[in-house]
Amino acid sequence: MNLGALKSSNFRAYVAGSAFGLLAIWMQRITVGWLAWDMTGSATLVGAVAFFMFAPSIVLSPLFGVWVDRMNVKRAVLVVQTLNAALSAALWLAVAADVATPFLLMCFSVLLGVVMAANHPVRMALTPRLVRREFVGSVVTIVAINFNIARMIGPAVGGVLIAQIGVAHTLLVQWLLFLPYLLVLSRLTLRPRRDTGSAQEPFFKALATGVRFVWQTLPVREAMFVAGVLAVVARGALEILPPLADGVFNRGASGLGLLMSVTGVGAILGGFSQALLPPQEPGRLPLSTRLAIVIGLVMVVALGAAQTWELALVVAAAMSFVTTVTAISTQTAIQLDLEDDMRGRVMSLWAVIAAGGSALGAGMMGILADAIGLQKALIFTGSFSTVLVGGYFALVWVRRGL
Repeated sequence: MNLGALKSSNFRAYVAGSAFGLLAIWMQRITVGWLAWDMTGSATLVGAVAFFMFAPSIVLSPLFGVWVDRMNVKRAVLVVQTLNAALSAALWLAVAADVATPFLLMCFSVLLGVVMAANHPVRMALTPRLVRREFVGSVVTIVAINFNIARMIGPAVGGVLIAQIGVAHTLLVQWLLFLPYLLVLSRLTLRPRRDTGSAQEPFFKALATGVRFVWQTLPVREAMFVAGVLAVVARGALEILPPLADGVFNRGASGLGLLMSVTGVGAILGGFSQALLPPQEPGRLPLSTRLAIVIGLVMVVALGAAQTWELALVVAAAMSFVTTVTAISTQTAIQLDLEDDMRGRVMSLWAVIAAGGSALGAGMMGILADAIGLQKALIFTGSFSTVLVGGYFALVWVRRGL
């Protein structure tokens, strides 16, 4: 089993504390979206708020990655999470005082997006240093399980609290959830960082060093490539579930909720399946991961071809399962090849590919769906990407074997 990281009391404390922080973050997203809708009844504002919460990550995460590699990473994560908590407190006060406006909410979304852009490289640079190097793969798996559980539970808890106690009190609960996370972070002990010296180069030269490392290190480049394809195609497909649930199968909001629930369950099961496997070896993607990538792309075709609601639910859950397995494995492959002072830069690029690919895929899928229909769009993109990735793996097999 791939749970060796839990032998560390330091890491166990982090997992427990981050459960509170992740729950707060996912509750925050659903609350901000609801607040935008409740204020204006405008789907455009809801979309704009979501865009501004995610867009800064695509532009700023690599820059924050350089910053993280230069800083004391424990201090960096404390700064980032303190700012996150402060923003929650500020929005709570604005809503409680009845001074919140759509413009203020947009400003909040931009600031939150900037903080989250820093959060990705900070978190990915911190967690491997909570354990000995041989447990880095286990860390990635357990953190992913924690993340996906919060992703499934957080929006549901946020929705219930909004209905029962109102938006203002829900925001207060979110702020309170950050406090145990900050307490745990302040008490963590990190193993000494192994430095290559590249983090002390001039800022943009250090950034270029990170990009060059990705390009010149074959396992890392391969992991980035397949993660990008899967993010664009499979994750992109999972981002446009509303037109599938209502436009194709006429199941309405309740159907969308069920569809999102089964994808959440699939993601959690994918994380646990990785935990049951032996630790991943550095230097290459496992054969099981390559198969999972191809299966995930085939599942996109199957989702487009599904003629019944029940089959669509099963396929969506399977897609979520294999995309989570692939995300964990590719991230592990990258982390196992990194020195500590490169983690911020390289993992920020992984975060950009994962988040940006998903957004790009959703946009492309939406445009294609409007042109030829959603089911045909899924079949086309899934088929094309299966051939692309299958051809790539065949080429790798011919050149150096699986």
